[in-house]
Amino acid sequence: MDVLVGHATAHGSTRQIAERMAAQLRRAGLAARARPMADVDDATTYEAFVLGSAVHSQRWLTPARAFMRDNRDVLGMRPVWIFSVGMPAALRGPWKRMVTKEIPVIERDLPAGLTYRGHRLFSGVLTPDQLPRTGRIFFRVVGGRFGDYRDWDAIDAWTAEIATELTHG
Repeated sequence: MDVLVGHATAHGSTRQIAERMAAQLRRAGLAARARPMADVDDATTYEAFVLGSAVHSQRWLTPARAFMRDNRDVLGMRPVWIFSVGMPAALRGPWKRMVTKEIPVIERDLPAGLTYRGHRLFSGVLTPDQLPRTGRIFFRVVGGRFGDYRDWDAIDAWTAEIATELTHG
């Protein structure tokens, strides 16, 4: 089964997650390929989709939203999982408790009418140079911590669930 692990990334963290997922799906016997969604010319060549985007201001990046909008018909006929990469693990205090409310906000901004077999919000990498000075100050004021917060065990476990569903159906 041909699986697209499509991604839209701002600084590379989402791409690295997608590449790891594709490698794990290949080990499970699937023909999986990680590609930027903006580079996919023909979505009909894939039988299943795992699509992920970095999240900025509680929204997927424009290329990811455009891919989903432009391929709504294809996606509607095939199994689709989505993942978002933000910074929930970098936050503390009351800001961290608000993270659970982010997933519905993200989903409301995606094209209507699509069904997903699952949606996960993972933490990514955030370094000071990725934010302007005022952004760095605000991030620190709200208790944010810079670093690599990817939970590879959680990513691998979710990918294994997808692989099982696709191979044992």
